[in-house]
Amino acid sequence: MTATHDLPAAAPRPDEGDARTPLSTMLREGTRAEHEAAEGSAFVDDLLAGRLTVAAYADLALQLHTVYCALEEVGDAVRATPAGSGVVFDELRRVPALESDLAHLLGPAWREAADPLPATAAYAAEIRAGGADAGAYVAHAYTRYLGDLSGGQVIGRMVQRHYGVPDAGVGFYAFPAVPKPKPFKDLYRARVDALPLSDAERDAVVERARAAFRHNRALFAALAGRHRPA
Repeated sequence: MTATHDLPAAAPRPDEGDARTPLSTMLREGTRAEHEAAEGSAFVDDLLAGRLTVAAYADLALQLHTVYCALEEVGDAVRATPAGSGVVFDELRRVPALESDLAHLLGPAWREAADPLPATAAYAAEIRAGGADAGAYVAHAYTRYLGDLSGGQVIGRMVQRHYGVPDAGVGFYAFPAVPKPKPFKDLYRARVDALPLSDAERDAVVERARAAFRHNRALFAALAGRHRPA
C-alpha cells in the first residue's frame, strides 16, 4: 500500500453532508492535554538535553520494540477487515527498523537484553485488547505513527547530536518510504476521517487515544526511574 493510492471502496469518504467534526480533529483536540503531559516527561527532557546515556536510548528502543510488535501484529489483523483496510500502511512499519537499530546498539544478541517494563507490557496488552477493531487500532496507530513522523524526528536528531549515535542506530526515526511527510500525514488523516464509525464509536476512539498517551507517559516514567541523569 502506498501513499498515492486512493481511498478503498470499503472505506468511503465521509458523506459531503456529514457536518460532524473529522475524527482526526477530534483526536488532535481530545488528546492535547495527555499529549503535552507525555512530551513533558522527565525521561524525554533528560534524553533530549543530553543528560542520559546511549544505554538509556537503547532501553527506550527495546521498550518500543515490544509496543510496535503489538501494534503491527494488530495492524495485520485490521488490514484484513473491510473497514480497516485503508488505515494500515506498510510505509509506517517500525519493527524492522527497531530491530536493525538494536542490533547496532546492543549487538546480534540484543534479544537477550530485552527486559520489558511492566508499563511496557501493559501498553502492549492495551493495544492487543482492541483485536481487529479498526477504531481501536487507529487510536493507537494514529498517536504513535503521526508522532514518529512529527516530534519523533526531533528525538532522532537530538540522540545523534548528544550521544554520537550514527544513522545505523536511529533508523526508527527514518521513513524512507515517506519522502514527503506532510502529504502523507494528510492522506493518513483522510483515511481516518473516512472510517464508517458512529458517534459513540468515534468517542471511544478518542478515549482509547487518551489512554494510549497515558500508557506512553507511564512508560517514560518507568524509564526515568531506571535511567537517571549523570
